Amino acid sequence: MPGSGSTDGSTRTMGVLTVGGLVAVTAYTVALGSNGWLWFGWVVLGLITLGMVATRST
Repeated sequence: MPGSGSTDGSTRTMGVLTVGGLVAVTAYTVALGSNGWLWFGWVVLGLITLGMVATRST
C-alpha cells in the first residue's frame, strides 16, 4: 500500500504522545493534586489514538 509507512509512523507517534501524556498527568496528580480537565484531555487523546489504530487495521 502506498503511504502506509507514514500512517504507521503517525499512529506510533500518537501512541507515544498518549503514553507520555499519561505519565505527565499522573506525575501532576501526584505532585499537585488531581485536575479533572487534564484527565479529560488525556482520555480524549487516548480515544483519538484508538481511533487511529482502528482505522489503520481495517
